[in-house]
Amino acid sequence: MTDLDPLTSEWAPEQIEVMQRLRDWAIAFGELNQHLASWMDLPGSDALALGRIVFAAESGTPLSPAQLSRQIGMTSGATTVLLNRLETAGHIHRSRESSDRRRVTLRPTPAARERAGRFLAFAGTEIAATLRGAAPGELRGAADLLARMTAAATEATERLAREKRLPDASPPPGRTGS
Repeated sequence: MTDLDPLTSEWAPEQIEVMQRLRDWAIAFGELNQHLASWMDLPGSDALALGRIVFAAESGTPLSPAQLSRQIGMTSGATTVLLNRLETAGHIHRSRESSDRRRVTLRPTPAARERAGRFLAFAGTEIAATLRGAAPGELRGAADLLARMTAAATEATERLAREKRLPDASPPPGRTGS
């Protein structure tokens, strides 16, 4: 962690532009997820979870319920209810693939994978065309910057998870500090 205060530091116009475009991408991606939810006849939170499960499985790194819970920002209990809905609807299955039989792995069903794939084929045409039209050097630069931004966000997330509260934060109402 550096001592850089992002709220009081001077920023170059190009740096501000990148942050604004990342925000715009995050918003547009969220809107695409809402369309996936409609396509799959799911609540938005279920579609988000299913998307994460499909992506992880396609990437060869299937998720556990605990990993999914962290990624979507839900408690383990709420995630269990969500997974029960997805399983009952035939979108996922839970398996015990590890030598540790307590570890559960989440996998999309073939039908869910196929339906999500049809959505991506239909919805992703503009994104695919943009990527195909970019020069290799532009793609490498973007991928490098995004990888470093992701690593920085992951580092911040891990630090925040360890610290739980801001250093100068007052205790919540009704609780006293230690």
